[in-house]
Amino acid sequence: MRDTRDMQKILAALASPVRREILALIWDRDLPAGEIAAEFQVSAPTISQHLSVLRDAGLVTRASEGTFRRYRARRDVLAGLHGALFADSEKWTPADDLPESALADARVGRVVEASVVVDVDQIAAFAAFTDPEIYSKWLGVPVTIEDGRFACTMEFGTRVRGRYEVVTPPDLIALRWDFEDDNVPVPGGEMAGYLRFHPLDDRCRIVVHQLVDTVAHAEFMQVAWTMVLGRCTAGIVEASNPAAPARPRPSRPKRRRDTKATA
Repeated sequence: MRDTRDMQKILAALASPVRREILALIWDRDLPAGEIAAEFQVSAPTISQHLSVLRDAGLVTRASEGTFRRYRARRDVLAGLHGALFADSEKWTPADDLPESALADARVGRVVEASVVVDVDQIAAFAAFTDPEIYSKWLGVPVTIEDGRFACTMEFGTRVRGRYEVVTPPDLIALRWDFEDDNVPVPGGEMAGYLRFHPLDDRCRIVVHQLVDTVAHAEFMQVAWTMVLGRCTAGIVEASNPAAPARPRPSRPKRRRDTKATA
């Protein structure tokens, strides 16, 4: 049985979306580091560091073949972890003999989750994302919401626009949105996201689930949503006060992100 330190190493290793993607890539085959690095928009030394973390956690094996080092996921370790974390995981084993499954198409994607607890109740938190005046105050830039369509331009020039597909007060907003900015590391394109508002007595937990397609997309959305929710946390109380003045953020240039760097 693994001790607590081993489990902490494993959980820390799995916290990175890049490392999880590496494990998926070498789940049932062994690949040299160069081929693994070619699948990602980060530098080879960065992938090497990720592989080192995975090896240190005991999640991959490394075998030498001439001048190449080949890596493969340790499925036995990961299967044991799954069993340890989900004692009743047997009930989630998908059936493979259902004839109805051939009648539909499905895809598996990635989801970025971000959350924050704000010092207003559920109704006020919901209004902070549906009332353009309140939204503009805490975000720091003018926000328009008309007939379910919303738009704003951030102080660094990124133009955001979209529409609320579902608005169910006071606990759910489903939206589709995109942005226009030549200075970001992922392509534009309409994206789906969900905001849920969970009451906590006189406070509220806001949870965002953002659907993404790639690892780079996921990392960018993680930064974007934590920035938005951070601003909400810092400004929502004042913004919810009708007498509070708007405090627009001054324009500033957007720094170019080095797509070869990774956290």
